[in-house]
This record gives sequence, structure tokens and C-alpha cells, in this order.
Amino acid sequence: MAANPSSQNLNSLRKEVDKLFAEYLLARQQVRDEKTALEVAQREHKAAQEGRLILQEAAQAMQQRAHKRIAEIVSKCLETVFAQPYELRIAFERKRGKTEARLSFWRDDLEVDPLEGAGGGIVDVAAFALRLACLVLSKPSKRMVLILDEPFKGVDVVNRKKVREMMNQLARQMHIQFIMVTQIADMGLGKVIELPS
Repeated sequence: MAANPSSQNLNSLRKEVDKLFAEYLLARQQVRDEKTALEVAQREHKAAQEGRLILQEAAQAMQQRAHKRIAEIVSKCLETVFAQPYELRIAFERKRGKTEARLSFWRDDLEVDPLEGAGGGIVDVAAFALRLACLVLSKPSKRMVLILDEPFKGVDVVNRKKVREMMNQLARQMHIQFIMVTQIADMGLGKVIELPS
């Protein structure tokens, strides 16, 4: 006996409905799973942002302490050598997700371009002082020896005596040994070793 066409259609429709219902249940479970995963990801993202803020605040505090110490050392060296004292300022800026430092020199509350407006070797003295600050502030502490190659070639004759006095004072007070290579005869201090040309 042949199957009833309406019974076949009904069976076919039931199978289709059952298939669609199974797909619906699977999709509903996937939506629940995705919502749960989204919630977890959102919590992790929030925690990461909070952690980043804590790290940024800690880094900013460290930058300010480092700025203070570095600026003190550099400004003190510049003040020792030059009649019109300069002050080093470090501006920390966030660029491309990183912190960058911009160094600037100031005198009488005006920013001074050290290459154009200062002259007299300010860049040489500041570069020396920055190396000194790196040595003094390094953790763990390093051996207090600073090796310099023609560090003050831009310092004019008038200020060379002040540079020598500054280095002698630093060597005594901070127990730092300086080893300096120079061709400027009046920059020699301490034990001088002359090499034949």
C-alpha cells in the first residue's frame, strides 16, 4: 500500500522542523557561549586597562624622581662652569604608546637652544653631566669610573679652568675616577700621561 502523500509531507516537514530546531538550539548555545566569552574578555580588558594605569602612574612617579636627580646633577655642573647658569628640564611625553623624553635648557625662565644661543661648550658640559648622572644613578651601582674622549672640546678657554675645578671637586666628593683623552693641553688634570704623536 502506498504511503499517504500528506503523511509523507508531514514527516518531511517534521524532519525539517526537527533539523531547524536542532540548529536553533545549537545557535542559541553558541550565542550563550559567545556572550560568556565576551564578558570574560571585557573583564580581562578592564583589568588590563587598570593595570596599565597603575603602571603608568608608577612610571610617571619614577620619571619625576629621575628627572629631579638628573636635572640636579646636570644643572649643578652647568652652574659650576658658566657665569650665567643654565637649568636642564626634561619633559616626558607619551607618543605612539611610549614615553619619550625631551631635554631643554633654560636660563632666566627662557628656553635656550644650546647649539645656537648658548655656545661656550654647554652641550659638552651637559653631555658630560648626563653621563655622570647615568653612572651615579645606575642600579645596581657600577664602579665609579667614567672614561671620556675629548669631552670638552667645545668649551672655550675662559671656562676650561672651571671645568677642571668641577672635575676635581666631583672626583673628591663623589669618589669618581675620570679617565680622559684630550688633545687640549690646559685640560690636563690629575695624573697626565702624554703619548707621542
